[in-house]
Order: sequence, then C-alpha cells, then structure tokens
Amino acid sequence: MNLYVGNLSWTMTEDELRNLFEQYGTVNSIKIVKDRESGRSKGFGFVEMENDTEAQNALSSLYDQEIMGRKIVINEAQERPAKPSGGGFKKRSFGGGGGGYNKGGGGGYRDRDRDRGGYNKRDYNNEY
Repeated sequence: MNLYVGNLSWTMTEDELRNLFEQYGTVNSIKIVKDRESGRSKGFGFVEMENDTEAQNALSSLYDQEIMGRKIVINEAQERPAKPSGGGFKKRSFGGGGGGYNKGGGGGYRDRDRDRGGYNKRDYNNEY
C-alpha cells in the first residue's frame, strides 16, 4: 500500500521517515518530495509498505501525531490523474492565408482593420 504523508518537518530526512514507519512493518520505499531548484523538502512524501494491514496500522497510529514539531497527516495515496496529451498551448492564427503574386488575398493587418470596422485610409477617402 502506498501512503501519502503530509505536513512533514522541513528538516526530516528519508531515513528518519523510514525509521518512523518501520516500527509498524516492512517499508518498500520512501520518497520525500523536494523542490527542484533549492533541493529543500516540500513538506510531504510517500511511503510504500509491503503489507496493507501494516500500512493501515501505521496510518491509524501516526495520523495527526506530532513528529519533529509538526502534526503529520497520513492518507492512502491516490493514483495520479493521466495528463492530457498534446500539451496545453494551442497556436492561434493571426492573419489570412497566403494568396499568390497576382491573386490578391494575402491576409493580415489591413483586412483585419476592415473586418472590425476600424479606421482604414481607403475607407476614409471613399466617404468624402
């Protein structure tokens, strides 16, 4: 069973966390999450225990206990939601299509002004 352990002391090491949970059973792995840039603990981590009964015992015994000056929070870890594929930034187009040498078209800024009713020298001269 994988357990989430939150509100950890900033100075707690993975060895200290392992020692805390080994009192309740066999610990497969320990991971305290750290900031990439500073390397400082983010104050939470994960403990994977081999036996579900031992993990439940650790959860109920340690929940809301003060460890190194902080009341820790323990829950059964939830699976990470799948990230959507394709990334989060979608490119937008800012102009019309190409057009050719003598075919007109072309898109872009003049057409945009006319489509939005904005000031355009050609329209101004035609009105008077």
